[in-house]
Amino acid sequence: MRIIIGGAGRVGTDMARALRAEDMDVVLVDSDSRAVKNAQNLDVLVIHGDLTTRHKLHEAGIGEAEVFVAATNSDERNLLACALAQHAHDELNGSKPKPLLTICRVRNMNYVEEQDEGKLAHWAKVDYVVNPLEGAIRRLHSGLRSSAIEEVIPFGHDAFIVEMDVTSDASQIVFQSLRDASKNIEGGMPLIVGLKRDGEKSLVPDGDFMLMPNDRIAVATTGLSSFNRILNIFGHEATDFPLQPRVAVIGANHIGQRIADDWLKSGASVTVIERDLQLANTLAGTEIGSNPLLEVIHGDHLDRDILTEIGISEHHIAIAALEDDLASIAAALLASDMGVSRTGLLLYDADLVKVTQRMGITFAVDRKRVAVDNMLAQIHTKTAGGYAILSNIPNIIGVSMLVSEEAKFAGKRVLEAAFPDWMRIAFIQRLNTNGTWESLRPSPDKTLLDGDRLIIFCSPERVVELEKRFKV
Repeated sequence: MRIIIGGAGRVGTDMARALRAEDMDVVLVDSDSRAVKNAQNLDVLVIHGDLTTRHKLHEAGIGEAEVFVAATNSDERNLLACALAQHAHDELNGSKPKPLLTICRVRNMNYVEEQDEGKLAHWAKVDYVVNPLEGAIRRLHSGLRSSAIEEVIPFGHDAFIVEMDVTSDASQIVFQSLRDASKNIEGGMPLIVGLKRDGEKSLVPDGDFMLMPNDRIAVATTGLSSFNRILNIFGHEATDFPLQPRVAVIGANHIGQRIADDWLKSGASVTVIERDLQLANTLAGTEIGSNPLLEVIHGDHLDRDILTEIGISEHHIAIAALEDDLASIAAALLASDMGVSRTGLLLYDADLVKVTQRMGITFAVDRKRVAVDNMLAQIHTKTAGGYAILSNIPNIIGVSMLVSEEAKFAGKRVLEAAFPDWMRIAFIQRLNTNGTWESLRPSPDKTLLDGDRLIIFCSPERVVELEKRFKV
């Protein structure tokens, strides 16, 4: 499969790296000579040029491509590139063109609304737009429940992958096989779907694998309430999360409004602090602003007197998502210094995520990583949907597969399906009799049903083999 990616920045190169790991034919196009030079170390064809010019699309092989992704920092260029790519592809393929999947990265929510209304495909020739904001907010919400969690990846329907380290305090489970350790744990051992040990390759551990302190693990779990149990098992001190937390949101911009709305919907009381009087008044006049649990404060979020006046130390959480990453970090650090126990950030710069963790920030989300995951999920549309790259465990991915009659797994127990050791089922997602989806633990005796979605973790090079097994 040939995939053309417009934009060789962080999002484009991360996508290219993940797709090459699946042995796909990838072409990167970018007009920035520095970005092109930096991408030369990837095992892909890199073309220096403007992706909104027809001859560069021809050079990239648009006629043979099955997927075109526009992932630059400009919404307008991305939309124009998708429209031109679709036209050039159809022109080269004559009266019976092969289908081309077009995916467009956008920041403006107006374009997302256009897609939701079914209009974008008509005027921009875009099949899918990806705006990572909502996914980033969900990750941030989940990750703020504990300071020991390094990453949380939601897979929908109350299913989560939690990444953390194993500490030396996990005396019940270290220095013994996972199979033996499970006997010591009431309710059974949490399901580990990926593991990285210093100096060794990442792997999907089996029952004979022996855990060691400092192993980095990815654990499958259902429900936010299960986080504390997992933390305790792997040697971390769990702290209870308040049922109705008080949350301070720094900034009343579009991102701040979405964050405030997310926490209000979960029953939290929210204080939004905004320097700009017009932005503060705009938020107060919206539907969100009429919520009795919301208070909008006009003032400087770096003014200690104002923060003292609003009782910042009585807030359980402070979240900063300003347009400038460094300004967000400064705001979160000040809130922490004044007594807020949990602080969160939405960042544009991926390199700052680890830095802020070392500073003491509870949880930070890399918006570009969420964008990559969302785009890869759209590229893998022939699977059942979800796709995620583990942050701290390289070369292990999660992908969703549909149980269908063709694959002949329906009606079999998980044990009888004889899945290979190189993969691990994290969740069985099933549509129940109430018409809602639920996430189930894949115990060996669980029967697979037609229409189930399996969230499976494996190395990227195994995805093609996995798709063959599931007849997709």
